Amino acid sequence: MNKPFKLKIPSLIENVRIAESFIDQARDEFNFNDDIYGNIMIAVTESVNNAIIHGNRNEKEKNVHLELDVSDKEISFTVEDEGKGFDYDSLPDPTAPENLDKPGGRGIFLIKHLADEVEFSNEGKAITLRFYI
Repeated sequence: MNKPFKLKIPSLIENVRIAESFIDQARDEFNFNDDIYGNIMIAVTESVNNAIIHGNRNEKEKNVHLELDVSDKEISFTVEDEGKGFDYDSLPDPTAPENLDKPGGRGIFLIKHLADEVEFSNEGKAITLRFYI
């Protein structure tokens, strides 16, 4: 595995574009195919967005840490916030009838469907997304 690439982003919603640029640079460097690129862009930016809004509660003095690891078999992104974490095992199913009209709750559902593997760690402060190549 190559040395991981790391980025620290202040928790401002407009800084999601920094994550987008990071992903674009990674695509150019590692030649992601278009299918994987689209899934990565949506899933990782949604993870960064969640870290800013839900993890760090838009507190600009807190940062979101983004790390990229690339191997022969997979591309992985880890997004970690400086918040209190959350209980990722008790997330409601956004497709359940009682949740269909509720705002929110679809981000992690979407992420889980776009990435090949999703792993939470550090008491819910970190999410690792793996994409097989």
